[in-house]
Amino acid sequence: MAKISWKPGNMVYPLPAVMVTVRGKDGKDNIITIAWTGTVCTNPPMLYISVRKERYSYHLLKEAGEFVVNLTTDRLVRATDYCGVRSGEKVDKFGETRLTKEEAKKINCAMIGESPVNIECRIRQVIPLGSHDMFLADVVNVNVDDQYMEENGRFDLSLSSPLVYSHGEYYKIGKKIGSFGFSVKKKKRKRKS
Repeated sequence: MAKISWKPGNMVYPLPAVMVTVRGKDGKDNIITIAWTGTVCTNPPMLYISVRKERYSYHLLKEAGEFVVNLTTDRLVRATDYCGVRSGEKVDKFGETRLTKEEAKKINCAMIGESPVNIECRIRQVIPLGSHDMFLADVVNVNVDDQYMEENGRFDLSLSSPLVYSHGEYYKIGKKIGSFGFSVKKKKRKRKS
């Protein structure tokens, strides 16, 4: 098997396919599907989304200064795709997708009720990068669906069949094959009776 040199590009795939909600100054809520997103910092908790300037939501995000990242699942794949290919300037995406609108707790924005995790964010900085601008944001609150909570208080997102995006296609995440540190974890010895 040989490696070939390919054109420079972002090959960090798969990525989470998320639906970002934002409320305009007129009170109208919009949803934009984003794949350019990720964690930036743990303490303080921060994330980013990258958006093209020509997208309708770009100016809403700049005006509002806040947004919600709504994680998606295999059951939300149709709505996720729809919100990425239709403009909120022309359609009411909540109405068209029949998604449930819930109010965020710490910011003035709608959340998607069907999402297993809603991450409320305040924009810290907008960084012009080229084709996209990066919205660097502080996480101010996280809402989780209690149906994915285990008895020990651990949240198990895998139960929701999270959705990821790779080269124009959507996939649901498969089974767990390890956990952090498993490769160096010492095996427990059996006690002799």
